Amino acid sequence: MVTINPPRDAERTATEPARRGRARRPVGRRIAPYAFALPAILLFATFKLYPIAWSFVLSLHKTVDGVDIFVGADNYTRLLDDPLFWTALKNTGVILVVQVPLMLALATGLAVAFNSTFLKARSVFRLGFFMPMVTGLVAYGVIFSVLLNEKYGLVNWLLSAVGADAVPWLTDPIWAKISLGLALTWHYTGYNAVLLLARLQTIPEELYDAASVDGAGAWGTFRHVTLPGLRPAILLTTVLSTIGTLQIFDEPYILTRGGPDNATLTIGVYLYQNAFTYFDFGYASAIAYALAVLIGILGLIQFRVLGDKK
Repeated sequence: MVTINPPRDAERTATEPARRGRARRPVGRRIAPYAFALPAILLFATFKLYPIAWSFVLSLHKTVDGVDIFVGADNYTRLLDDPLFWTALKNTGVILVVQVPLMLALATGLAVAFNSTFLKARSVFRLGFFMPMVTGLVAYGVIFSVLLNEKYGLVNWLLSAVGADAVPWLTDPIWAKISLGLALTWHYTGYNAVLLLARLQTIPEELYDAASVDGAGAWGTFRHVTLPGLRPAILLTTVLSTIGTLQIFDEPYILTRGGPDNATLTIGVYLYQNAFTYFDFGYASAIAYALAVLIGILGLIQFRVLGDKK
């Protein structure tokens, strides 16, 4: 059989209408996607990119007699010799190392309990433990400051009712840190429990059945089935809790203003003091960028340690 190929001129003639159709597509249709995205891009650039860039510029300047003077990296080298910055970093680190693991362990236990078929009215308990998260930061900070007031607080009144001494919750350095940890745990545990519960409900039941057939007890099932299945959610809650803890400001500022004796002074509170109390915006910007670098480093470490090993 002999195949007769059409002449090239015929091929060109057949494809030219399609090419002309694409070429004649209205200009408005080509730029429409960009026009729709432009408002979001402008808002992002105005309220995100520009402040971030200008903050970096400020970190390289120092205000002297109302005039901004370029000082290069002096604000960053100042951090190394600032004892208050290291105190704030240490206090924030204590919260991160002590309070966050305890909160996530409690959240994991609650998630397992919320997923158990033995628990009645599970929806009520889930809602009840999640409700603190929808409470405003300032509102719940004020509530805890009233509850933990040494003279008139409800907690000390209940302690006195059973014959116990009043506790200086917000006026003693150690008890102030404990009070801050209690407030943070109350506010964020239910939120993390819900995140862990969402992941827990995706673990196949066949894995639990297989563990039961193999004779694994409750602890063995939790260790070899539940925990590995929760790994992505644990990574997520750990990273979110780390970022939130390093940026913590509302709770220590409302409860103690960073006191007593700088016991609850966090990086966020110290940054605020430099910016809006001393009006040293250059140094405050340097603190903000140092905090951003610290968050990035800890995030990478957590992804390496808790992330997928494949």
